[in-house]
Amino acid sequence: MTTATSAARLESFSYDDDIVRKFMWATLLWGFVGMLVGVIIAFQMAVPALNLGVPFLSFGRLRPLHTNAVIFAFAGNAIFTGIYFSTQRLLKARMFSDALSKFHFWGWQAIIVAAALTLPLGFTQAKEYAELEWPIDIAIAVVWVAFAINFFGTVARRRERHLYVAIWFYIASIVTVAVLHIFNNLSLPVGALKSYSIYAGVQDAFMQWWYGHNAVAFFLTTPFLGLMYYFMPKAAEKPVFSYRLSILHFWSLVFMYIWAGPHHLHYTALPEWASTLGMIFSVMLWMPSWGGMVNGLLTLRGAWHKVATDPILKFFVVAVTAYGMATFEGPMLSIKTVNSLAHYTDWIIAHVHTGALGWNGFLTFGMIYWLAPRLFQTKLHSTRLAEVHFWMATFGIIIYATAIYSAGLTQGLMIRAFDQTGRLQYPDFIETVLKLLPMYWARALGGTLYVAGILVMWYNVVMTWRKRPAAYEVPTYQAAPLAPKHVDPAPALPNGVWARFQAAHWHRIWEGKAVTFTVMTTVAVLVASAFEIVPTFLIRTNVPTIASVKPYTPLELAGRDLYIREGCFNCHSQMIRPLRYETERYGEYSKPGESVYEHPFLWGSRRTGPDLAREGGKRPDLWHVRHFENPREITPRSVMPRYQWLLQNSTDYGTIQQKVDAMAMLGVPYGAIEGGRALTQAEQMAREQAAAIARNIEKEGGPAGLQDKEVVAMVAYLQRLGTDIRKPAPGTTASTQGVTRAAPAGGQ
Repeated sequence: MTTATSAARLESFSYDDDIVRKFMWATLLWGFVGMLVGVIIAFQMAVPALNLGVPFLSFGRLRPLHTNAVIFAFAGNAIFTGIYFSTQRLLKARMFSDALSKFHFWGWQAIIVAAALTLPLGFTQAKEYAELEWPIDIAIAVVWVAFAINFFGTVARRRERHLYVAIWFYIASIVTVAVLHIFNNLSLPVGALKSYSIYAGVQDAFMQWWYGHNAVAFFLTTPFLGLMYYFMPKAAEKPVFSYRLSILHFWSLVFMYIWAGPHHLHYTALPEWASTLGMIFSVMLWMPSWGGMVNGLLTLRGAWHKVATDPILKFFVVAVTAYGMATFEGPMLSIKTVNSLAHYTDWIIAHVHTGALGWNGFLTFGMIYWLAPRLFQTKLHSTRLAEVHFWMATFGIIIYATAIYSAGLTQGLMIRAFDQTGRLQYPDFIETVLKLLPMYWARALGGTLYVAGILVMWYNVVMTWRKRPAAYEVPTYQAAPLAPKHVDPAPALPNGVWARFQAAHWHRIWEGKAVTFTVMTTVAVLVASAFEIVPTFLIRTNVPTIASVKPYTPLELAGRDLYIREGCFNCHSQMIRPLRYETERYGEYSKPGESVYEHPFLWGSRRTGPDLAREGGKRPDLWHVRHFENPREITPRSVMPRYQWLLQNSTDYGTIQQKVDAMAMLGVPYGAIEGGRALTQAEQMAREQAAAIARNIEKEGGPAGLQDKEVVAMVAYLQRLGTDIRKPAPGTTASTQGVTRAAPAGGQ
């Protein structure tokens, strides 16, 4: 082809950096907000009075706001910042549609605002990292589809045949997040902001942690690996260390990660095969994860002298190191013996924050410091301030991690400790919490230092922005369009099968075929998922039923929804594992058949309070009323927030029938109980049970007239827990709906 012909075929184009600037500002805003909420709830753990007695400021409601803000607002906007910047340059094409880019940006911010409003108001599905209710879930799906169309449309219009490794990780993330979001959030709406998961008990737990672990994998890991593969070589001005290691890293990670979720459910009522399978793949996952870490760190070979003076590279080095630490610790925690100690303690919290603060946070900070001068077309205001931010954030993480790893190990060891007589050494759960208070103070200090570093970054970026030119220059680039497939020259292949494999020409061919590459990535994810999901749908039919386990009464169902609204599941589990120190403390271990009517499951993931699976009948009704009104009246040093509004708010009896009907649609057999009375008289049944409980509270010396208050519904629910499979103890009296009462027990 002549030079003149080549020049004639060149196309002119420019990049849309305005959308990148928008997402970068959103990243800074929501990063500060999300982590500030984290600092607030850290102080609430040490000083319960900081809950302020206000419903929407209580720990149980703010905790999911913190996790969602950090994951989907901060990290999500960081992902989009990096993807929109790097994709255009790697593909030599402007984004497919400026309109879709803007719709994506404003749609995502609207979703964040909706989450910030609904979660503190108590609208939640009670699923870790998937708390948002069904209308917001639909909005997420719509915005994600718009993002996918924009991304793959850009891939289709690219002027670069082969897809760089960062694009591989973007493709895997976009496809897999869509699959995870849709399957885990299938639910039956009950109201404008209320729904019940279509899954129940064991099945729901399995689906949630298939989603929960892989939300970390394909939202907090794979897209950030794509950002690492683009921005770290750019900052270091070095090529990626190994192309072949990139290939091995990508395919093994994408295939293995999707299997690992069940390791979150070791020793629970989940079938043994599922948790064992999750453990096996989690342990194997260590090698491909470290392949990415090695590839990232060795990209800096010959450039380590720059790390000493460049804060951007410092952020990247710590980020990749934190990724390596977290991806070594994760497989270790998946081993059952280790998990039995760590699960339900702060060790898991420390593990998660090593990844979120170190890997996601530091990679984002380094990326923004690299991008800011280029997006604002000026020099960074202060390299020294970036260095100050680096050290503030680093020491913040060190203080935080030291404190919370210590807290996790301390509580794990105390809970399982037996004395010389064979009895639990710390029988009262509160003893294990009080021991952690100094560590909670240290965590709050470390978090405060980390957030202060973000304020330093804000100042630095704003001052850089103020030095921008009056009008941004929009450079125009030229590149030839992709040649038709039959014109592309075939790559020169070395002789011999092994030589060709080593040269990775086979993968270069895949990279040139975007549709084929995307399909193969999707197949890798779906095949791995199917091996776990298909048996999951059979679990429900294989769960041994327990004849004595009955659906919740209408009032108990309403109480359960209040329990979910207040976020009690953030601190209390309802799953007793078959470990001696748990059965000694809480009672008989939990059976799969106990949770067949649980939509959603409430097994919990952290114990700041004792397990409640066998709570029913252990204490008088009045004890629970006083405990909600002021926990420190029962247990002087309790860290539980006050819930005095439960004694003031009226129960919404008008929605109870609708909730019972929804549960019946999901297969809960209300028609087989009391002649199906709950299907037509749910409100009346609830009022009758509430009146009986209110009379009992008054008899015990409590306040009169509580029958219409929310606290009674909560008491009804708590008094039901575990009673279906427990015989009444000698000397107890039967009360309303078959719940038994025992003598008062010590406060916990």
